[in-house]
Amino acid sequence: MASVRPVSRLDSKVELPTQAYIKPAAQDAAHETAAPPTLQRAGMSILSLISFGLNTATRLQPPVTRALARFQTPIWASKTTIARVLFLVVGLFTLLPIISAGIALMMGMFFALVIGNPYLATTHRYTPILLQVSVVGLGAAMNLMTIAAVGMHGALYTAVGISMTLVLGLALGKLMRTNYTTSLLLSVGTAICGGSAIAAVASTMRAKDHEVSLSLAIVFFLNALALFLFPWIGHRAGFDENQFGLWSALAIHDTSSVVGAASQYGTKALEVATTVKLARALWIVPVVCVVSLFWMRKDGACAQAKKVKRPWFILGFLLMAALVTWAPALIPAGHVVSDISQRILVLTLFLIGSSMARSTLKNIRFRPFVHGLVLWIIVGSTCFLAISTGWLK
Repeated sequence: MASVRPVSRLDSKVELPTQAYIKPAAQDAAHETAAPPTLQRAGMSILSLISFGLNTATRLQPPVTRALARFQTPIWASKTTIARVLFLVVGLFTLLPIISAGIALMMGMFFALVIGNPYLATTHRYTPILLQVSVVGLGAAMNLMTIAAVGMHGALYTAVGISMTLVLGLALGKLMRTNYTTSLLLSVGTAICGGSAIAAVASTMRAKDHEVSLSLAIVFFLNALALFLFPWIGHRAGFDENQFGLWSALAIHDTSSVVGAASQYGTKALEVATTVKLARALWIVPVVCVVSLFWMRKDGACAQAKKVKRPWFILGFLLMAALVTWAPALIPAGHVVSDISQRILVLTLFLIGSSMARSTLKNIRFRPFVHGLVLWIIVGSTCFLAISTGWLK
């Protein structure tokens, strides 16, 4: 049996260092397992030193540089914010007397196509309201007796003109092989009051969205053209204000464009144009009812027509004119209200132009556009000849 020599304290002190350099395999494995945390701590120390250096360098920068570094993308410099500010500034600019209705419309179209309307939903919501308010305000500078005389005088040829335009429009659509629904929408829009009539009839006949969009796009383009073309033709033809007001009311689609064109011609032209056009707009409900009957709606043809929004603002227009007519002391205030309403109308035309999107232009198709253009030219030329020859007064 081998003898075991006891280990003294001196021996232990001598042997331990020797054993430290001779490690078994198990200790090596343990050391390798513990190595990654050590490397991680070293890496974190290096990153801390780098961060400390960057923070020190930042603190040494001037205060302005540090402020710009914190706000690399300022809120006021975002594209959306800039577009909103520009839209509000341009909109307020159209309220100045130096901006005409046609220029305001072109400014809105340019803004929509180049920058984009940042308030598109709000614009669609409030544009009809502003248009109605401006029309009501225009009545404050008009005489109710004159309005009644003009309205009664034009009632007969308004009915005849609407009927002939509808027949002619449908015949052109059949000749040019335009879609029947689109043809009817274009005919109604040309005969009565543009987009409002199209929207009313479309709700009755359950027209498809692309058919309604196409018709509205064509009418919009022709309205924009009329704002510049009609005053130019009227002056070249030597029309007086009464003649031009009558012609614009019969040949231009939308009420906004009629009032915008007539306001560039004169006060009398504005009075005649507004009166005749509003009297024409009253035909929306009976025309919608007739279209429903011919559309073979067995579940109550005129029931749908009752859901169409009535042009109640026409009543407000008449009440405003009656108030000024029966209270002559209010005439100066009425002219102020009328002037403000004209500027609101110019702003409304800017909003109408800004509502046009690139997709609106893409919706325009060649054959329906030619259909709407030819129908508009025929109606406008016929009314022009009838007025210039004295047949219509």
